[in-house]
Amino acid sequence: MAGHQKEKAIADEVHQNQILRELYLKELRTQKLHTQYHVNPLRKVHTIARKPMSWHDNLEEPADARFLNLIHHAAQGPRKKYPETQTESQEIGWDSEPLVNPQRDDPRLNHFRVYNDITLYKAKMWSLGEDDHHK
Repeated sequence: MAGHQKEKAIADEVHQNQILRELYLKELRTQKLHTQYHVNPLRKVHTIARKPMSWHDNLEEPADARFLNLIHHAAQGPRKKYPETQTESQEIGWDSEPLVNPQRDDPRLNHFRVYNDITLYKAKMWSLGEDDHHK
């Protein structure tokens, strides 16, 4: 019995070594070295005021054109960024221009409130606070 447990312990060591080797190879396959970092364009940037008496904060640094372009691009609306919709939700309202040019003097499209004698009288009564609107 003691020999059987020793063989099982050795087999367990081999099995453990195989598991560790597989984990190590999987980590090497999925590992990616990031060397370039940038600001997330979907988040708003909050600026922090500099300390007025700090000498290293008052040094003028050259503007990074790529960073500024990235920030300005992120601040634009989706219609200015993309030529067509990127999601299904953007399709609603993407083409917001009216199909027909609205003409304010066309009576077929515009129904303005017109006051005659009786409607002007009732409108005046309602504005003064008549209790029963159905008289």
